[in-house]
Amino acid sequence: MYAVIEDSGTQLKVKEGDVLTIDLRDLPEDASSVTFDRVLLVGPEGDAKFGHPYVAGASVTADIIERDKLGEKIDVIKFKRRKGYRRKNGHRQRSMIVKVSSIKA
Repeated sequence: MYAVIEDSGTQLKVKEGDVLTIDLRDLPEDASSVTFDRVLLVGPEGDAKFGHPYVAGASVTADIIERDKLGEKIDVIKFKRRKGYRRKNGHRQRSMIVKVSSIKA
């Protein structure tokens, strides 16, 4: 069974056992799982239920493996020639790694 979920403006196709990297969200420190309730499509291969826009009653539960700043650091550089203007800033996206444990249709 697989599902297509919406998370932070992106659509992800998931099945049980998949490991995903998603944006960090505000959860308590002792939380061990996260539930995705915006499910766009759910079902086995060939016989899927489509939502308008979401499938009623469907959810995907995932266990949290790690939370941290996991990605590469990106350098943001602004420069204007002959003006003596240079700015450098860095950014690292905060994310978390989850493993899909169950899909409820």
